[in-house]
Amino acid sequence: MLTRLAIFQGQVREGQAAAMRTYVEEVLAPLWRQFDGAEDVRIMFAVEQDDGGPEIPLILAITYPDRAAMARALDSPARYESRDLLPAFFATYLDGSLHHYLMDTGASG
Repeated sequence: MLTRLAIFQGQVREGQAAAMRTYVEEVLAPLWRQFDGAEDVRIMFAVEQDDGGPEIPLILAITYPDRAAMARALDSPARYESRDLLPAFFATYLDGSLHHYLMDTGASG
């Protein structure tokens, strides 16, 4: 199993926290859940963080059974549509950046 993380790092723009969450839940999340090949889609909103740590208000974690499924997802229309919405998302809600990580989540313990 592979989990691709999208780490949204930065500061939520003043007064936009609730609106950002609503936008993610109503606009972006439905698209993310349409990614072809995705087995699990988790959207996590920050509650607390370490003092002095980077601000990470949002993490998207999508789990795939293998690289072929992930490749289908990354080439799906919903992925392109959601990606095209991100510049306006950052301009409106988040002064920051997006980082992707691919993690092997096959091990259980």
